Amino acid sequence: MRKSLDDREETSASSPLSIKLEENSRELAERFADCSDLEMSGWSYGPRMEQKALTVCFDTLVKPVRKNELRISLQNLVAHRLGPAESVTVEDVVRHYERHGISESGADLIARFDQAAQAVLGGKVLVLFDGWNMALAYPALDVEQRQTSEPINEPSVQGSHASTIESLDRNVGVIRNLLQSSNLKFEFRTAGAESRRKIAYGYLDGYVKPEILLEFKKRISAIDQEEILDATYLEDWVGETRYSPFPLARYTERPDTAVAALLDGKIIALVNGSPSILICPGTFMEFFVASDDYYYRPVFSSLIRVLRVAAFIIALMLPSTYIALSTFHSELIPTVLLLAILNTREGIPFPAFVEALIMEFFFELLREAGIRLPRPIGSAVSIVGALVIGQAAIQSQIASPVMVIVVALTGIASFAFPQYNMAIAIRILRFPLMLLAATFGGLGIMVGFLLIYLHLAVLRPLGQPYLASISPLDLAGLRDALFVLPKRLLPQTPGDRRMRHRRAGRGKER
Repeated sequence: MRKSLDDREETSASSPLSIKLEENSRELAERFADCSDLEMSGWSYGPRMEQKALTVCFDTLVKPVRKNELRISLQNLVAHRLGPAESVTVEDVVRHYERHGISESGADLIARFDQAAQAVLGGKVLVLFDGWNMALAYPALDVEQRQTSEPINEPSVQGSHASTIESLDRNVGVIRNLLQSSNLKFEFRTAGAESRRKIAYGYLDGYVKPEILLEFKKRISAIDQEEILDATYLEDWVGETRYSPFPLARYTERPDTAVAALLDGKIIALVNGSPSILICPGTFMEFFVASDDYYYRPVFSSLIRVLRVAAFIIALMLPSTYIALSTFHSELIPTVLLLAILNTREGIPFPAFVEALIMEFFFELLREAGIRLPRPIGSAVSIVGALVIGQAAIQSQIASPVMVIVVALTGIASFAFPQYNMAIAIRILRFPLMLLAATFGGLGIMVGFLLIYLHLAVLRPLGQPYLASISPLDLAGLRDALFVLPKRLLPQTPGDRRMRHRRAGRGKER
């Protein structure tokens, strides 16, 4: 019974519009039942105002002024473009739109109920005429948008300070303005049975590898019925696996970063209502690169990039290394330092692993509380909470001062990554390494490191090696991964190589 009811509803939704205005009005009213913000207003036109028309839209999506302008323009269209007033009939209206199609710029011609409903939900004004089985849909969306500001998650000292907003069309326009090339291709699609979110993905033809683009299109075509509310939802579909702690795609709110990724042969994806731009495929070394690196002198940028790699090692292995040294390998610690550590640990009732686990738990709790609270309060809670809890833990002999320093350095190092999702992966992997270090010492750390490396080696986002430039080793690609070279020495882009081959071919012809 339920299936037959759904079949009838689907058939009704996909049926063509009727020639009778009353039937169309009744069908749309039933479809949008209990929607108090729906406006269905009838009006008349013609010499004696005997012809009927209907305007359908949502008050919450459309400007009142825009509705009135459309109504007046349509009345003027009938009165002035179709001949004298006494000759205007519904047949003239039908004949005019059948001959000339859309008379106003930006309008769509609607023939079915599902198209009509989607046009109304998309912020358009739907106009239906009695005696005509078609409808006109005029764009009139008026939803408040956030104004352009500096990127919130990617502050910049040098370079562009513009950020993306929640408008898909505006974001695509900004990228096209920065990269004015006919090779820049954008393709649009709609996903979600209910949300009907508009998705766009772009690439630079001739720069992106054909096999990457083909695999991306194959995976993105499977999300038609999925509810995609943000660009981050797409990572589960374009990524290799959903269970890896490591991110397989990057995110940005900066148009210049998106343009740089396109020139590097990447694919970008945007979702209407989301300010984030997804960049894929992501490789391991790209998560240590920031757009600002190319705005400074190469020496300084190289130093900062080496510092990020050191921060990665500290954030991942410092607690586990301290646990292994203090528990299993104390002979490797210099005597003076060992005596200082033993002196601070005197009276601590917990082993090093439990002590580190307690402090890491409270640090993660404070970090999460600082993120969720309002910004003026969150920063104060994080700083004061860390100072108070750290000092109280030392005085009550729950944790040693050395452990507080280790946890603090680990937390600070995790903030040094340009991409927040890489920091999340480090936060997750830190605890298994601590457990292995407490159980097997240095051998456990080595086993854990090898397992992480093997996991990274088998990841292939969109068919590309996650450890590109590292495994397999590519010195040409690696030279800009760890150190920033002068721009004239940077690895050639696919477009540069293509132009170089063309010039070489012309030289041979000569």
